[in-house]
Amino acid sequence: MIPITRLHVGQEEADAAAEAVRSGWLSVGPRAGKFEQQVAEQVGAKHAVSVNSATTGLHLALAALGIGEGDEVICPSFTFIATPNSIRYTGATPVFADIDERTYNIDPAHVEQLITPRTRAIMPASQIGLPADLKALRAIADKHGLFLVEDAAPAYGATIDGVRLGAISDLTVFSFDARKILTTGEGGVVTTDNDEWAARLRALRAHAASVSTLARHTSTAVIAESYDEVGFNYKMTDIQAAVGVVQLGKLDHVVKTRRSLAARYDELLKGNDAVVTPFEPEGYGHVYQSYLVRLVRHERMAVMTAMAERGVATRRITACHLEPVYHAGEHNPVLPVTEKVAADHVLLPHFVGLTDEEQDEVVAALSAATA
Repeated sequence: MIPITRLHVGQEEADAAAEAVRSGWLSVGPRAGKFEQQVAEQVGAKHAVSVNSATTGLHLALAALGIGEGDEVICPSFTFIATPNSIRYTGATPVFADIDERTYNIDPAHVEQLITPRTRAIMPASQIGLPADLKALRAIADKHGLFLVEDAAPAYGATIDGVRLGAISDLTVFSFDARKILTTGEGGVVTTDNDEWAARLRALRAHAASVSTLARHTSTAVIAESYDEVGFNYKMTDIQAAVGVVQLGKLDHVVKTRRSLAARYDELLKGNDAVVTPFEPEGYGHVYQSYLVRLVRHERMAVMTAMAERGVATRRITACHLEPVYHAGEHNPVLPVTEKVAADHVLLPHFVGLTDEEQDEVVAALSAATA
């Protein structure tokens, strides 16, 4: 079976993890600090705060802004379930917006229609590695006095006009799980230029302790920390951070390879009028965390089943507002573009290490299923 993804890790990552274990420091510590510093430098943000997943990072970002019960946060439905779940964790209500049919990202025009006196933030998802229309969303957020909290989980390294995601939104959250651009196994990071928010993020991720874990355990003095509010246990381990430092050094190679594979898919599929290949707006740097095709006249499950029978794995993206946990909720929107795209898209195997022969097999399986 050609998998949907395959890890791009090796001896360097193994050695870095082993060194962390031998050091005797496994929790959030000096390697996490190094990882955070390098992420901040790489994306051009003032602060980067590591966490144990992008999901907890999104929750933490909203919590740091004081968003909670009675508030609304506008987000796409066409995204991983973690996006609206993170809003629910705070007690706030996710309000689902429709998407642009070409980019699969949240539609700014629909976002503005959904703003109410209860709206506190907009949470776009930079879907499948393509940045959302952050310029338009920034303008809307500023006009209405809202926060812009970006779920950039699959888009580490992506750019708009040459500027990397991470310092454009008020807070940006990246994922480093096994399927993302870079990986620490599980893990995430929140970036921001705001000193106050960064301090709250660091405190809240460690039960809101007044003194960090690293400071307490490396001090020669007696430290009695205090806890002034309810926090969380969202820390990244130093083992994960050690792997992450190695992975950060591979970013340019990973993005270049993924873009090259996407271009080859485009070329191989350009004669197949039964599928629509991805769109990249001018000035946008897509990192292709996934390669998504749209089916023109075939039923998705039939295509995915036929491809699986030929040894090719595929996946889909959730339309969250149609899932039971949200479909019976307070907001039951009709999102025609989201529902259309959700019904006819397929994610193909796409990863560093995918060979030409494997890619040819994927295209052959897709062509046979859509003949």
